[in-house]
Amino acid sequence: MSDPNAPNPAANEPKDYEAFKERQLRELREFEERQRKELDAFERLEREELKEFENEDRTVEIKIDRTEYKVHKRFLTGAQLRQLPQPPIGPDRDLFEVVPGGSDKKIADDMRVEMRDGLRFFTAPAQINPGCGQ
Repeated sequence: MSDPNAPNPAANEPKDYEAFKERQLRELREFEERQRKELDAFERLEREELKEFENEDRTVEIKIDRTEYKVHKRFLTGAQLRQLPQPPIGPDRDLFEVVPGGSDKKIADDMRVEMRDGLRFFTAPAQINPGCGQ
């Protein structure tokens, strides 16, 4: 026969289970908070490194109308590209980026172009009047 004064393990089960659930939830929240902090720190570092990389001065060689230019910025606008040749490319000519195997891309003055070695551009008359000869 069992001792009526002996502790009943079944009576403590609901309390133990609730305490276990609370401990698990607390540990989960702490883990998620640590993960969030680590991810925030990682993303902040990545943004800083990307910003440094984008602003990094490096020399790349490009060509405009078969003339080579060395540029030191990661991005140039169409207007900035037009200023490289001397005299600068006038408004009477359009500027195009050579796209190997595709259609060449017209570069507007406000268009931002990422500089990379070997990038080629050419100019063409802005307005062509076919059959306008004498």
